Amino acid sequence: MIKKLIGGETIDVDCTVEIVNTFESLEAHVRFNDGTTVAPGDEVLVHGKPIEVPYGERQEFERRATVKRAGIVERLWTRATGDFEFMELCEFSFSEERL
Repeated sequence: MIKKLIGGETIDVDCTVEIVNTFESLEAHVRFNDGTTVAPGDEVLVHGKPIEVPYGERQEFERRATVKRAGIVERLWTRATGDFEFMELCEFSFSEERL
């Protein structure tokens, strides 16, 4: 029961890392090959050397990843504070413009 509260379970999985570095988009996605999913508060560490994708290209890499599961307390905290952290990323602009 205590372990579920504080978390700490780790699993190692194979994954595919997709990197897109084009004029239209700069993206990085990790897809777990066995269908593993992550939830709020979980941590993912992708192993291997740093990935560099030249401008204008899209590439995929096969890697190994470690997923550390969050406990109930950490999961609730992440959900409760996540909206506030998201708002820090938003930029608001108000202008007074009269026609």
